[in-house]
Amino acid sequence: MKNKYIILAAVIVVAVAGFFASKSFSGAKVNYKKHVLTKGDLEVRILSTGTVQPQNRLEIKPPIAGRIEEILVDIGKTVKKGQILAWISSTERAALIDAARAQGPQEVKRWQALYKPSPIVAPIDGQIILRNVEAGQTFTTSDAVMVMSNRLTVKAQVDETDLAQIKLKQTVEIRLDAYPDQMIEGRVEQIAYEAKTVSNVTTYVITVLPNNTPDFMRSGMTANVVFTVDAKKDILLVPNEFIKYDNGRANILVEDEKNEPVSRELKLGVSDGKVSEVLSGVDEKQTVVLEIKSKEAKASSPFSPMGRSPRRGGK
Repeated sequence: MKNKYIILAAVIVVAVAGFFASKSFSGAKVNYKKHVLTKGDLEVRILSTGTVQPQNRLEIKPPIAGRIEEILVDIGKTVKKGQILAWISSTERAALIDAARAQGPQEVKRWQALYKPSPIVAPIDGQIILRNVEAGQTFTTSDAVMVMSNRLTVKAQVDETDLAQIKLKQTVEIRLDAYPDQMIEGRVEQIAYEAKTVSNVTTYVITVLPNNTPDFMRSGMTANVVFTVDAKKDILLVPNEFIKYDNGRANILVEDEKNEPVSRELKLGVSDGKVSEVLSGVDEKQTVVLEIKSKEAKASSPFSPMGRSPRRGGK
């Protein structure tokens, strides 16, 4: 019987100790973070990456097989539609000219006068971005002797969740990885109708056209693209961390006349993800409050002398 009473007493002591210990850990201390509302400027932007590509990449293939006699343009040269890019000889002409050279200069001049070379002309206005042949080199009708582009664009990948904010003619900033200090202004030229899905992420290709293509811009370069969705000046702003949502409604705590936090419903405008525009609900210079709850850790036993609350007055 004595052992039973001892066991029962021990169980009661453990239970009481557990109760007081749980109470000592359950106390939640509430701190407040404060912010005074001010006005400022807000720009809503979408960031993306892309690649510089020709809008129209055109391979120039000769209509006949033969040999390049003379090249008149080099890579990077801007040309007009109909401009002569090179002179070529057909396979038959090249053979006749080579045979005439064995007979002397006069024979060569005679055959050159009788059998004129054929020109390769630019089919569009644009720039020569690639040259695959040199003078004296032979080619076939399937060989692209040169490649042209009418203008360079940036093909940017935009997530489907941001697509609704992209509009035609929208202002865009372009920065090339090779020239990060050079900002190139552009505009949205085309929005793809078909999506691309990679690793379960759905994106759309946005074609961005630079307002002025700099000389250092090259096809294949990597670019960082910033789409300006909205820009507002001198508007009331609130940090997003202070905003709480309840059933789709935005609420915020503000200090009243007694410096006590009270809830107010907000009407919000645009947001850049960090701060939001306030349309109504609070005023400029008003103090908003954010509750920060933290647990009070009291690990010592309530039965030990160190676990007792300190006495006031030194006794």
